[in-house]
Amino acid sequence: DTLFGATYMVLAPEHELVDKITTVDNKGNVAAYKQKAALKSDLDRTDLAKEKTGEFTGAYAINPVNGEKIPIWVADYVLMGYGTGAIMAVPSNDMRDFEFATEFNLPIKPILEPDQADEKTRTRVVKGEECWEEDGVFINSSSSFSGLDINGLRKQEGISKTIAWLEEKGLGKEMVNYKMRDWLFSRQRYWGEPLPVIHWEDGEIEVMDEEALPLELPQLDNYTPGDNGESPLANAGDWLHVTDARGRKGRRETNTMPQWAGSCWYYLRFTDARNDKEPFSQEAERYWMPVDQYIGGAEHAVLHLLYSRFWHKVLFDLGIVSTDEPFSRLFNQGMILAFAYESATGAKVSTDLVREKYGKFYHSQTGEELKQIVAKMSKSLKNVINPDDVVKNYGADSLRLYEMFMGPLEATKPWTEQGVKGVFGFLVRAYRFFADLNNIHQDEEDPEITKSLHKTIKKVQQDIEGLRFNTAISQMMIFTNNCIKKGRVNQQTAKTFARVLSPFAPHLAEEIWSIHGEAPTIADQPFPEYNEEYLKEDVFEYPVSFNGKLRFKLELPLSMPDEEVRQEVLNHEAAAKWLNGGEPKKIIVVKGRIINVVI
Repeated sequence: DTLFGATYMVLAPEHELVDKITTVDNKGNVAAYKQKAALKSDLDRTDLAKEKTGEFTGAYAINPVNGEKIPIWVADYVLMGYGTGAIMAVPSNDMRDFEFATEFNLPIKPILEPDQADEKTRTRVVKGEECWEEDGVFINSSSSFSGLDINGLRKQEGISKTIAWLEEKGLGKEMVNYKMRDWLFSRQRYWGEPLPVIHWEDGEIEVMDEEALPLELPQLDNYTPGDNGESPLANAGDWLHVTDARGRKGRRETNTMPQWAGSCWYYLRFTDARNDKEPFSQEAERYWMPVDQYIGGAEHAVLHLLYSRFWHKVLFDLGIVSTDEPFSRLFNQGMILAFAYESATGAKVSTDLVREKYGKFYHSQTGEELKQIVAKMSKSLKNVINPDDVVKNYGADSLRLYEMFMGPLEATKPWTEQGVKGVFGFLVRAYRFFADLNNIHQDEEDPEITKSLHKTIKKVQQDIEGLRFNTAISQMMIFTNNCIKKGRVNQQTAKTFARVLSPFAPHLAEEIWSIHGEAPTIADQPFPEYNEEYLKEDVFEYPVSFNGKLRFKLELPLSMPDEEVRQEVLNHEAAAKWLNGGEPKKIIVVKGRIINVVI
């Protein structure tokens, strides 16, 4: 379905086609790149925070849906062990492809309009300025060359139609690819669920009867490994050795289960955590499942999400749970990076060996100028940010607020101390104003403040539901500045804003709540509701066009009758220029939208 958005191809450096298709002019660069890639591990190559690298082979492929030539690159973020080692890159809908295309100035062709996203996101995606990996409506996805048209369809419909077209033309067929690997499920340590398995002296290995479960860990005095590197359970003599009813001697399995044994189904236990008779009741499971929203980092989700889904599907096949999938919606949060430094050869330099001078960075021992980059936090680079230090210097609320204010939740972004200072300054201003009773009155609130408050409540509520915490905080900053400019607000406004602020900065909001005489805690208060009546605009700034071209803007009351609006347009000093002494044929007024003068 994304063929229309494919703007380049990528081969893994090890792919057999690389040497065959690389042009003479590009062979040297590609060979050098292959040599560098061979020195990296698969983990390094697929690191989400890694700077994208690659080389153009000089060759092109033909896109079957539109007949266009698209360049073929070689890049190490594609692995031979995954799929075929060759991908079509769709930068508008895949973040790694988007980053690669941005790095090498390759085309980004939007093919999915995010019709459920906010207007700002939708506009950026349609312009090719932002990657969109969720569902949407297909755009720019038709071609007279092929006759294929999936414009207006949603993702699943587009997939079905495109596959049918490819099969009809003999260009491809529907296929499900599986990537299977063994799952090592035993650990040589004490702390873990013991495996209910007994090794008998006659060679038989037996799983314990269900009636004998649960098998609990024994109390130990010695937690050191057993002989031959076995788990500490090898030291549990009375627990370790067993005899059956026939006098046959046996030895319990000393390996324990990994943490996955619990974390793969913890969400099910949450549905009925106090049940001491079974893991969870069927009634509780049917009421709560599936999980509405799963949030996790992309790297974490590959493991935990994969394993928990595997676990859940086994339980579903056994009839123990009522849903085939455990999670309704997945959201991958971005990674917080930190500044790091590297030499001209690409060698990383730890931050304690870096000196800044006149905006440039140098190696303190060699004097070599270094390049500042952003990278994952690591002990070796000494660029790890300790949250305890941030809390000590700026408070826990500042730490929380800055993490939410850094940018979109899904974006990868670098940590900066200056940013922490910025949100700390906002919290200081908010506290000094709303906690100072000299700024508080008991009279009726100013209409402008009332309107701004209800706009803030609505915006923050919608942004919380959409996981757009950074824009919610921006709106709270705007409201606080409005109040400070006004000079005073009434007490109800101050308390209401404290409730809006509470999910983001609970300690400071609690303090403001208490200063205004409220008890016991703001945490028990519901989020405030907004009143649509206060959100209605009294005036609107109309764009005034002449024959469809914008010429000037005019602010008028929304209640003004259309005939008076037309007269105001004609009376405007700029109108005479565009009328050029003539009379308009028609003045079209679309209330609260636009005015168009036909001449």
